[in-house]
Amino acid sequence: MRVFAALALIAATAIACGGGGIFRPYEYEEEMYLALDGTATVYVNTSIAALDALRGASFDLRPNVAVDRNAVHAYFSSAHARASRVTPYRRSNRRFVQVRVDVDDVTRLGEAAPFAWSRYRFTREGNLYVYRQTVGASVRKDVGDVGWTGREIVAFRLHLPSKITYHNGGPENLKRGNILVWEQPLADRAKGQPLTLDARMETQSILYRTLWLFGATFAAVAVSFALVIWWVLRRGRQAAER
Repeated sequence: MRVFAALALIAATAIACGGGGIFRPYEYEEEMYLALDGTATVYVNTSIAALDALRGASFDLRPNVAVDRNAVHAYFSSAHARASRVTPYRRSNRRFVQVRVDVDDVTRLGEAAPFAWSRYRFTREGNLYVYRQTVGASVRKDVGDVGWTGREIVAFRLHLPSKITYHNGGPENLKRGNILVWEQPLADRAKGQPLTLDARMETQSILYRTLWLFGATFAAVAVSFALVIWWVLRRGRQAAER
C-alpha cells in the first residue's frame, strides 16, 4: 500500500497542476489505489462546485473565499473512510480540492456519505479477483453559474494491483497498464446516468511478481558468479600442481 500511495501522490500532483497525457484535468475525479486485501487509498480531485452539485455538499462557492480545509476534512471522514490530507488549489477561476482518503474495506466505502452514490463489490472468484463499482444517481444540486462550459468531464480511475484479465473500460484503456479510467460528461453524471466499473485481475500482485523475478535473477547471477570463481580457483590449483 505504501508503494501505491507514493505513486498516487505523484499522479495526483500532476493532475492538480493540470498535467497532460493520461492525467487530464477533470472537474470531478475519484482515483482509487486498490490492494488485494481489500484496503484502498482514494484521491478525490474536485472543484468545490462539483462537490456541491454532485454530492450535495454546502461549501462556499465564491472564488475569492478560501477553502475551509477542516470542513472538507470532516466531510470526507467517517467510520469507513479516513481523510488524511486536504490540498486546495485553483483552476479556471474555481476552487478545487484534492482529498486523500484511506479505506480499510473497499466494499463498505459506499457507507460513507461522499461515496454513497456507489455500490462496491470486491470478491475472489476462482483464480481471479473481481472488482465492480456501480455509480448511481447524483444529488443534482443547483449551484448556479460557476463558469462551466459544458465540456467538463467526470472520471473514475482505478490503479489495480495485479495483471488485468478483463475490464469494460474500452480499448483505449489497454495503453494504461494496470490503470483503468472511466469518463462521463459532467452533465450526464449530474443527471445520474448509470456507470459500471468492471475489472478482473490475477490473484498475485504485480509488485510481488516483480520482487520474485528480481530475486530469481539475483540468485541466478550469484550462482553464476560462484561457478566462475570456483572454475578460476580450480584452474589455479591445477596449474600449481604441474
